[in-house]
Amino acid sequence: MTDELRDAAQRKGSFAQTLKAVAWSFFGVRKSKDYAQDVAKINPVHVIVAGVLAAVIFVVGLVFLVRFIVASGVAQ
Repeated sequence: MTDELRDAAQRKGSFAQTLKAVAWSFFGVRKSKDYAQDVAKINPVHVIVAGVLAAVIFVVGLVFLVRFIVASGVAQ
């Protein structure tokens, strides 16, 4: 493991801050100043965990939405 990667993995950014950054990335809008702060502060391991968690929540939400629409009879 390189020193840069080791240093990045030991950053002290909070998981809540990471979730906020991941949510903004899913939405697709982020100021360059805020992006630069995220890159400097958040832990890459947290980003991976938060990204996978957000993707699972997104897919499960879509499945429930489709099931609701089909069950309501609107999609006939």
